[in-house]
Amino acid sequence: MSQLQDSMALKRKRGSQGPGTQSLGETDRNILALVRGKEDLGISIAELRRASNLPANQLNKAIKTLITGQLIKEVPNIKYKGGKHYMGAEFEPSKELTGGEWYADGKLNQDLIEFLKSTCKKIVAKLKVATAKGVHEFFVKYKVFKEDVSGQQIAQILNSMVLDNEILEVKSNGLAEYHSIPVGEVCYRCAPGGGLGEAAKNGAMVSIPCGVCPRINICTPDGVISPTTCVYYTKWLDF
Repeated sequence: MSQLQDSMALKRKRGSQGPGTQSLGETDRNILALVRGKEDLGISIAELRRASNLPANQLNKAIKTLITGQLIKEVPNIKYKGGKHYMGAEFEPSKELTGGEWYADGKLNQDLIEFLKSTCKKIVAKLKVATAKGVHEFFVKYKVFKEDVSGQQIAQILNSMVLDNEILEVKSNGLAEYHSIPVGEVCYRCAPGGGLGEAAKNGAMVSIPCGVCPRINICTPDGVISPTTCVYYTKWLDF
């Protein structure tokens, strides 16, 4: 592409010119420039009023003209749900406006969140202990969800479940159920009594305190930290 073509493409991206603008009046052009100037962040109706200093009826007429001409579009803004927000038709809203993966049409996608939480809990219970990566790989391998789910989404869901006390966040000690997970790596397991399926049938065995103890690596029969003096281990034996 020549230097001249590069320059023309850049101008179109910045909204200095484009199809459908030749017939616009000066007011419409000014409003279009204000909207396009904000790129993927867009601009609120309140900002447009302040920046243009136009009467409401004149501003609304210009906006209607630009929307009808498909030069700008109205987009959702999760921070200001009550006010209208506009953006150049050639831009896609930033995550700052849409809320990212957890929002749809400006609203929190609660159904998706609940589905992922429920499914993650079942996967953790089935695997007994799993890393965020392991849970995500399970989603991908068995095509649990028809749409793509990112590893970041799964990690966020698991973290929220920890905060809600639905699962436990622990660190691998490399032993027993943790043998396939490197020592010290963060992983997850069902909270005592919160397992599903086979994990729930195992009862007290699933909730053995040694599995989630952060000092398991220095626990020895005759040491300062020992099963013989551990009150948690004694309570588990009495279960």
